Amino acid sequence: MERIALVVGATGLVGSACVAQLLASDKYSKVLVVARRQSDTKHAKLQTIIANFEQLDQVAEQLKAHDVYYCLGTTIKKAGSQDMFRKIDYDYTLSIAKIALENRAEQFLLVSSLGADAKSSIFYSKVKGELENALKKMPFAALHIFQPSILLGDRNEQRPGEAIGQRVAVWLAPLMVGALKKYRGIKGTDVAKAMLNTALQNKKGIYTYLSDEIQVIADK
Repeated sequence: MERIALVVGATGLVGSACVAQLLASDKYSKVLVVARRQSDTKHAKLQTIIANFEQLDQVAEQLKAHDVYYCLGTTIKKAGSQDMFRKIDYDYTLSIAKIALENRAEQFLLVSSLGADAKSSIFYSKVKGELENALKKMPFAALHIFQPSILLGDRNEQRPGEAIGQRVAVWLAPLMVGALKKYRGIKGTDVAKAMLNTALQNKKGIYTYLSDEIQVIADK
């Protein structure tokens, strides 16, 4: 059976790694990417769907896939306000998820964040937690939530604060053992690999993976 993947957030650290690994996999016959502009990547299996995230209904018929790899995310600083951050991280995600369900997608794989909690006093973590809760109410055959700690790797966009955090994370990694393992930084490529490995297991149900668990899955 033809297996199709849909990647949202394909230009980001994890998303770009997902696209590369999906294109290299013989398990997928087609990789759909929904984006605001055409991708520079050329591949026989790759199809870019140009979309305005405010008008996703216009491309809904094209967003048909078995597995949705959702890697779109931003920061409050980049979004410009808390309201815009919520729109991008929460509203856009649920819009894609609803369309995916209508198109009979089987698995939804979300890149969330360590500390996501709807009851958090931290706005970023609160929105992430609310999103996870909303997705858990949707009847996907499988929902996989990945909660990485600091993501390691080179981004297409510059995030100075995150770059500093990456250096600190690498330095502290050897000290993070036992219960602290979940706080270790993890490469974006490893998160992508864990997502692919998880999708190919075809498990049913709702699962959440912390950084140390993501690393174990990626290393398999």
